[in-house]
Amino acid sequence: MDDLISQILVQALIRRAQVQGAFALVREHGDDDAGSVLVMINTLDGKANLFGQTRDDNYDRVWENLCPPATDYMKVEAILDRRLKQDRDLWVVEIEDKKGRNFLTEAVL
Repeated sequence: MDDLISQILVQALIRRAQVQGAFALVREHGDDDAGSVLVMINTLDGKANLFGQTRDDNYDRVWENLCPPATDYMKVEAILDRRLKQDRDLWVVEIEDKKGRNFLTEAVL
């Protein structure tokens, strides 16, 4: 899956979430081919989690947990706001799931 362009990766992630009964949407549309992707998991209880793309030592795509699980939703929003100001080609996918599932297929660090 490492060779997928960002747009297809995002579409696949949203589809996986929807098939499992979660609601997912694109909050920010980044560069279709090479935009980095952030995934926010909203547990609908005032808490959220945030994952960002990175590469491991073998240059394989992995995900990094950018905040502790069950972080205050507004703190995650502040992190997103800062990231978007730094990178206008950034994708942001929000998944609403009370179970806190991320639906990522690659490893999470």
